[in-house]
Amino acid sequence: MNKIIDINKLEMREVHLNCPVKTDDLMQLQLGDLVYLSGVIYTGREGMYQRFIDEGFELPVSIADISNVNFHCSPAATAGEDGYVVKAITATASFRFGKWMKEFFNRTNCKIIIGKAGMTSEDYRKLFVPAGALYLTTVGYGLGATYGRSIQKVHDAYWLEELGVAQAVWVIEVEKMGPFIVESDNQGNSLFELCNEQVNQNLQSLYGNLPQPVLRRYGEEMDRDHEVI
Repeated sequence: MNKIIDINKLEMREVHLNCPVKTDDLMQLQLGDLVYLSGVIYTGREGMYQRFIDEGFELPVSIADISNVNFHCSPAATAGEDGYVVKAITATASFRFGKWMKEFFNRTNCKIIIGKAGMTSEDYRKLFVPAGALYLTTVGYGLGATYGRSIQKVHDAYWLEELGVAQAVWVIEVEKMGPFIVESDNQGNSLFELCNEQVNQNLQSLYGNLPQPVLRRYGEEMDRDHEVI
């Protein structure tokens, strides 16, 4: 049985992890922790999942040998004299990819998914917890350049011709990329869901003492003070 979490007592610790991440380091993460990543990670979103899982194509190198951190994002990549350069990276919403997660975890041993907004606690408990994986979310909007500044090198770009820049699998080396927020823990709890529950409770108490609005037109409601304008 999952323990009850009081979000007001979450510490939001700053944690630095090396990629590929170690299981022991991963299991120590708590909801709300601020995570910075260093090492090799790879990008991959619906184009990658469709080609890898639905269509059965394999990368020239095993995904499991690249890293165990998958960033759901669109890199802003440009071709330079010495290869591609990525100076900004923008997360995409991960809830769209839930249908591929079970098979993806089984085939890649992925341990961290990074993206925007995340999934539901039901998804985390059903898909992430059995795989020993956690979800990290980006912080707000407009931080693409901030995350991009941590990119030290582009190692490879797979399926670039087939999928295009946004959907290709980019293998990048990063240094202190972050901050990311721990959105799911090793029990499958969702930080966003817990926060939403508290917000809804506060809203109920806020509006509980207000009079019920009369949603009527004049004629249905004879008091002009109660008329909907």
